[in-house]
Amino acid sequence: MAETGNYQPLRGYNNQEQYDTTSQQQSSAKSTQLVKAASAVTAGGSLLILSALVTAGTVIGLTIVTPLFVIFSPVLVPAVITVALLALGFLASGGFGVAAITVLAWIYKYVTGNHPPGADQLDTARHRLVNKAREIKDYSQQQISGRQSS
Repeated sequence: MAETGNYQPLRGYNNQEQYDTTSQQQSSAKSTQLVKAASAVTAGGSLLILSALVTAGTVIGLTIVTPLFVIFSPVLVPAVITVALLALGFLASGGFGVAAITVLAWIYKYVTGNHPPGADQLDTARHRLVNKAREIKDYSQQQISGRQSS
């Protein structure tokens, strides 16, 4: 039988060891937070200085280039408008080309019987038109035959 007077708790469950482990974890957590804060301050400061340098460079560049823009504006403005219209024209023609290819591919699939998306709606609309055309034809024939007999 086990003696109750010589009982020793398992290792790791001693109060002193638990306190030491907890204090080590707290100190390592504080040091990690300190390193994170220092890194954040360093990175933030570096980016702030970099943005200030870029802003200063932009202001200096605009100060130097503005008189050239004013002098060459009679040439630059029409040139920019022309380039913009050319770019829009190329983009529009490309978009229309893609749309045309897409439509032609859809028609090819429809004609070959591959049943592309929307084919059901097209068939339904075609049947409605055919039925309505028959109704109008029958009505007009009735009207014409009614007038001829009277």
